[in-house]
Amino acid sequence: MSQEVRNLEPKALWNHFADLNAVPRPSRKEERVIQFMKDFGKSLDLTVESDKVGNVLIRKPATPGMEKRTHLVMQSHLDMVHQKNNATNFDFDKEGIKMLVEDDWVKADGTTLGSDNGIGVASIMTLLSSKDIPHPAIDALFTIDEETGMTGALGLEGGWLKGKILLNLDTEDDDELTIGCAGGVDVTASGSYDEEATAAGMSGHRLIIRGLSGGHSGMDITKGLGNANKLMNRLLFKTHETLGLRIASIDGGGLRNAIPRESNAVIAVPETQQQAFHAHMKKMEAIFKEEHAATDPHLVLIVEEMAAPSKVMQEEFQDTLLAAVYSAPNGIFRLSPEIEGLVQTSNNVARVIVKEGEATVMCLARSSSETEKDDLSNALSAVFSLAGMTATLSGNYPGWQPQPSSDIVSMMREIYIERFKEEPHVLACHAGLECGILGTNYPGMDMVSFGPNIRGAHSPDEKVQISSVQKYWGWLLETLTRIPEAS
Repeated sequence: MSQEVRNLEPKALWNHFADLNAVPRPSRKEERVIQFMKDFGKSLDLTVESDKVGNVLIRKPATPGMEKRTHLVMQSHLDMVHQKNNATNFDFDKEGIKMLVEDDWVKADGTTLGSDNGIGVASIMTLLSSKDIPHPAIDALFTIDEETGMTGALGLEGGWLKGKILLNLDTEDDDELTIGCAGGVDVTASGSYDEEATAAGMSGHRLIIRGLSGGHSGMDITKGLGNANKLMNRLLFKTHETLGLRIASIDGGGLRNAIPRESNAVIAVPETQQQAFHAHMKKMEAIFKEEHAATDPHLVLIVEEMAAPSKVMQEEFQDTLLAAVYSAPNGIFRLSPEIEGLVQTSNNVARVIVKEGEATVMCLARSSSETEKDDLSNALSAVFSLAGMTATLSGNYPGWQPQPSSDIVSMMREIYIERFKEEPHVLACHAGLECGILGTNYPGMDMVSFGPNIRGAHSPDEKVQISSVQKYWGWLLETLTRIPEAS
């Protein structure tokens, strides 16, 4: 499958991407890709360093004639989001990504592709291995664990990097220069509950919501995509209210930064209510399909018959848990009052796990305002505390304040206009980028983020546009030739 990708242009970049995608690299399990990158740098006889958290730094001197140009940092993250369709048989810990070419796009066979941020990594690898691309001195920084906690960027110490300009290659639209981003914090609510024996005369069912579009919980939050956890909670709430449903278990969602595509629940309902139950399920599926026809056209609600579970959640806790998840804010919380169309604050109810006396709800709250991020995390904590659960905050990282008139932004905007005869979009985004964190230890660094068109990031629909990679690559190469002399 990867051979077709290797024949694409620019060939060196796509071959490095294929090599990278052969290495399993889930967040927080990056040992193999860290070693892969170290070996790559050493094979080129370049200086290779690694810090205590696992970030890899490869230094390459300037090409002849570029020695006086400003030292450059080029940065991308090594880890990728691992998501697959339920029907896909794939082991992320052992297998390389199976890539396909469809028209002008590269995608994966039922899994995430890893173009986020693999195209950025492959671009930097291409520059490091090149013998004919002019460039200033480069600090190639490959960070770890961007997707689940940004612990690589958070652990990066000041003084390690020599560059004064940072090019972050982690943006997903080829007509954009990103100059700011949101910060984030993980909110985890947990609690214990008593189980009780399922009453006689109850029938068992497995409820499955699947087929939602999913996507990036920051970049795609404006699309109004269905959240499987919120839909399942709504379904359980309404069915308990009308038919006396009892819950045995819930398993919904996946990673915090992915909008949940699927949720499963094992339940019991009175045998005397079977006809009404099935009619209610059809009614709720029809409602969900109508509400999400434009955003999630493949949404389905599946009802499977099974033996009644031996135990169910104690009813009082069931009531409070369903009420808490129902009340938890999800999606856009506030739009920016200053930048039209920019989401300022949002939340993703990312994961719900209820099983054997333990309940956990995981959220990711984002905001470009530190005070609003704090306010939203407090609101979530308060909601779950009312349900008798304990909320903890972790993985807090800052946003990146825009500097629209910076030198590197102005120069790259001019290059874009020259090459493509139109204005690029210079904007802030609602995703979490590492620039905000890196700026805390390198406050004088001039930073910008850009990249090719990537669609469906963090979902098995992820794909990257071939012609857009070519466009972005030309923009990057021209930028390298115009980096100014150091002052």
